[in-house]
Amino acid sequence: MTKIKKNFVLEKLEVVDISTEGKAIAKHEGLVVFIEGAVPGDVVDVMVHRKKNSFAEGKVHQFIKYSERRVDPVCKHFGTCGGCKWQNMSYASQLEFKQKYVFDAFTRIGKLTFPEIQPISGNKDQYFYRNKLEFSFSNKKWLTTEQMKSGETFENKNALGFHIPGMFDKILDIEHCSLQADPSNEIRNAIKHYAFENNLSFFDIRNKGGFLRTIMIRTSSTGEIMLVVSVFEYLEKELFGLLEFIKSRFPQITCLQYVHNDKGNDTFFGLDIKTYHGKDYIEEQMEGLRFKISAKSFYQTNSPQAQHLYEITRDYAGLTGREIVYDLYTGTGTIANFVARQAKQVIGIEYVEDAIEDAKENSKNNNISNTQFYAGNMKDVLNEDFVMKHGKPDVIITDPPRAGMDPEVVSVILKAAPEKIVYVSCNPSTQARDLSILQQAYKIEKTQPVDMFPQTAHVENVVLLTKLTE
Repeated sequence: MTKIKKNFVLEKLEVVDISTEGKAIAKHEGLVVFIEGAVPGDVVDVMVHRKKNSFAEGKVHQFIKYSERRVDPVCKHFGTCGGCKWQNMSYASQLEFKQKYVFDAFTRIGKLTFPEIQPISGNKDQYFYRNKLEFSFSNKKWLTTEQMKSGETFENKNALGFHIPGMFDKILDIEHCSLQADPSNEIRNAIKHYAFENNLSFFDIRNKGGFLRTIMIRTSSTGEIMLVVSVFEYLEKELFGLLEFIKSRFPQITCLQYVHNDKGNDTFFGLDIKTYHGKDYIEEQMEGLRFKISAKSFYQTNSPQAQHLYEITRDYAGLTGREIVYDLYTGTGTIANFVARQAKQVIGIEYVEDAIEDAKENSKNNNISNTQFYAGNMKDVLNEDFVMKHGKPDVIITDPPRAGMDPEVVSVILKAAPEKIVYVSCNPSTQARDLSILQQAYKIEKTQPVDMFPQTAHVENVVLLTKLTE
């Protein structure tokens, strides 16, 4: 193999695939080359900036031939912001590679035996589909290549937007984001301009100082809007002045909250979130059910497609009204309450206590009396004693985080031996790993990928497992 050094140009590489992280893939004399800025079908010269024994990473140095899969990105921040890495590829191609990702994970990682995977269910809206976005303040604005080449002096280095991939202290100032519908962009830009006009300081992540830290905007299909303002330094006069401005400027905000966060990270967990105006939650609606969502609650960030995902989950569970169902990683109890009308009993388990309180209230508000919810670490709560106390599950629905299930949880599921398992996953790789263990006692009956996040490499996947007959 030719010895390749850093910052060496590899010429005329044909892009043949794309990774689960969204990077294009080419081959060079047995070396796998991951490329930023290309799509399958492109022929490119690549500037290599990292080289290992089996792979290299680089950026497009020059296009030799453009792929037929290419489309023009709609966002002016594309290529700098890391949020929508597939905007330059047609949606039909995106679905094709997401389907392939599920197949590859099952065959290469899980080495699973499975019937044909159902065609991926695409998303109706390719943009403006998210109901939640978080933006960060920083006094260290990221300057684009064009800005640096312009020769312009940037005295104001404050920014409100997204973190640059791999740069924890740099924020790309976002003028317009195509992921969340109005008034999301208007709210963000109004807050930024108010901060400029009133000389409010932006967070300095390196030196741990400054006033404004983050904002979170959540919307719902019921028309409600939540805004949470997080500050690092608690300056009551400045904070209440900003909140009063927001309240006056955007009367459509139904839940206006704030939190003092001087922790080392941006998460709200363990912090007291206070309500300045309106309710302390918003509501989502699904099949006549209303779900309460607080600032700390998990809820799928694509509401219409979430309902489709849960419909598939319920269909796979095949409930008749006689079953005990365990809903693992239940969040705010959305799936649990969604399937409760077709089950005898649904028991939900979730780590976040606030989410469990929301789940209980969601059942109460929807007049659902056959649910029970428990908060705690999954591997600690779900044990043999828990199963003995609450009854052997006929069906287990599990929707874990990207890391998948803890081996101890998988072990308890095997011991509980439900007739069916419906495994909902946002990461087919860890799902395949878990399925490889479950396959000792279960067979895969159906697999349905669902696209929740157009313009990204992410894909949800639902799998139905049935117990093997002895």
